[in-house]
Amino acid sequence: MAAIASKRFSDELSLILGKRVGVRLVDGAWFEGNVSAYNPSDYSLWLEDVRDAEGKALQKVFIAGKSIAYLTVLEAGPDLSKLAERLNRVFPNMVRYIREADVILVMDRIRVTKDGVIEGSGPAADRVKKVYEEWLAEETGKA
Repeated sequence: MAAIASKRFSDELSLILGKRVGVRLVDGAWFEGNVSAYNPSDYSLWLEDVRDAEGKALQKVFIAGKSIAYLTVLEAGPDLSKLAERLNRVFPNMVRYIREADVILVMDRIRVTKDGVIEGSGPAADRVKKVYEEWLAEETGKA
């Protein structure tokens, strides 16, 4: 059971890569930035395009894992699992959602991310792109 919990924790940690986060340090300092890298063994982070509590812009900040009090995801982005479900209705049993990478594979050749169809061509890719655009319009309409 501990192995499953550890795997889930690692999976969740991998999801913050590329996301905008806020980090409170044990000394009270605050940073907001995009996670460009992390070390899973000690939870250290590299943040890019960083702002501190006073709003000062910093290019990159390294944060040692032992100094993190808490971390919060500020910009999670759209939930691709719902798009994967919709695509699976159009392409039954030909859709795989790779949660750790936040990528959907359709027919093992069309790659979809939060930014749209990034790989693949032809009529199937065009259909995936149309489904993506409809889904995105609905998601942005909710916000």
